[in-house]
Amino acid sequence: MPAAHARRVWLFDLDNTLHDASHSIFAHIDKAMTLAVRQTLGVDAEQAEALRNKYWKRYGATAIGLARHHGVNLNHFLRRSHDFDVASMVRAERGLAKALRALPGRKVLLTNAPLHYAKAVLRHLDLLQHFDSLWGIEEMRMHGHIRPKPSPALLRYVLAREGVPAARAVLVEDTLGNLRSARRVGLRTVHVYHPGTPFSKVQFQRPPYVDLRVNSIRDLLLRRRPLRG
Repeated sequence: MPAAHARRVWLFDLDNTLHDASHSIFAHIDKAMTLAVRQTLGVDAEQAEALRNKYWKRYGATAIGLARHHGVNLNHFLRRSHDFDVASMVRAERGLAKALRALPGRKVLLTNAPLHYAKAVLRHLDLLQHFDSLWGIEEMRMHGHIRPKPSPALLRYVLAREGVPAARAVLVEDTLGNLRSARRVGLRTVHVYHPGTPFSKVQFQRPPYVDLRVNSIRDLLLRRRPLRG
């Protein structure tokens, strides 16, 4: 096996995985997203909120629904809805950069968030230099359509582009649906439990498609033994 294929590759989610987005940022994004829908489509607040939730549930991202059904420029909308300074809102565990540095293998960011927002968060946390590549929702384009997580096709595409077989890759995520999809593709899976993630409160036990359940990245560093092999 080539040396590049033998290295472990960690695919990290961003929000509620590398930082606590539920502390402040998610609420800000929700308001900014609703306002952006209102301004873009010329609808009232109630209609904007309904469309935002409808498209998020259906496509995994409001911007995808707006692009498909209303002809909205996805990149422009993402800029408008995520145009804010993250510095005062980011909260993360202490020693995060040190833990990532100590975790052997390549690190890849795989987030359904826009890339400019992801870079801003990583820069603020001093993590940007630890990632070999970054995948935001803009990079998840296949056959002319955006296909974000949990799309199995997206995961296979990312693995092919990163040059790693599924058996050597690990998805580190707070969202169980994304982890379920990753297991179907053949990845190892780590559930970063966060109480602010939607539906997390109803999940008390580790699902069979999750190899390891942790509360932090430092916890992953200490308890990663089940992922070896």
